[in-house]
Amino acid sequence: MQSAPRALRRAAVAVVLLTAAAVGCAPQPEEAGKPSSAGNACEKGALATRTSGKLTIATDEPAYEPWFKDDKPANGKGYESAVAYAVAERLGYGKDKVAWQTVPFNKAFAPGEKTFDFDINQVSISQERKKAVDFSSGYYDVRQAVVALKGSKAAKAKSIADLRGVKLGAQVGTTSLDYIDDVVKPERAAAVYGKNDQAKSALKNGQVDAIVVDLPTAFYITGAEITDATIVGQFENQGGTPEQFGLVLDKGSALTSCVSRAVDALREDGTLAKIEQQWLADAVDAPVLK
Repeated sequence: MQSAPRALRRAAVAVVLLTAAAVGCAPQPEEAGKPSSAGNACEKGALATRTSGKLTIATDEPAYEPWFKDDKPANGKGYESAVAYAVAERLGYGKDKVAWQTVPFNKAFAPGEKTFDFDINQVSISQERKKAVDFSSGYYDVRQAVVALKGSKAAKAKSIADLRGVKLGAQVGTTSLDYIDDVVKPERAAAVYGKNDQAKSALKNGQVDAIVVDLPTAFYITGAEITDATIVGQFENQGGTPEQFGLVLDKGSALTSCVSRAVDALREDGTLAKIEQQWLADAVDAPVLK
């Protein structure tokens, strides 16, 4: 039989160990002035951005209308410039805390580390691109459209089948080009251009019969740039999920969930709809090509 003093000592040790285990498993109080990392991940104005205290946003040059105005992304005018600043504001970065940089369209979603926090440049979300980059939630629902010179054979097309015999063109790396290859499936290979400006010049010069661009751009081209051109029609979205533009982030970026949350909030409170009405009001209707 153990002596009383020894038994008491062992009991005391057991109590200490049990207490320590309970404390180790219980939630511990935060250090003073140091909130939990989970709750702090999207703290406004204090994200883990490329430059502390600044939000770096990228887009291509030139920055086309109606997405930007006067080729000046930083002026807040045009749909994508306005969206970029609205997202920045949601994240806690005022206009004076936003820095813009130029990144070519194709480079934005190419593999490799990015120099920006997010890129906004009519980049459609796709599973293929998601292998190399992250995307935010979609900020714009896209339709692709065909633009041709008035009176041309292409301008008279009423269906996808009518387009198969004409020469079509689009910018490299775009969903517009995918629609030519995968939906129209023309008899002649599409003409591919490094920039939309080159595709538009080819249309004006008769090097192609029609070009494919997103619908708002089609309205701008026909209304302000090539006034003797017309919108032949728009394509239906392929599959059950609508095509959407998303903000592009580095693969595995710590900002992705915060940026998506900001975009979702702007959609839910009607901000995206207001910006669309202001800058893309014309892009509401065009014949549907089937």
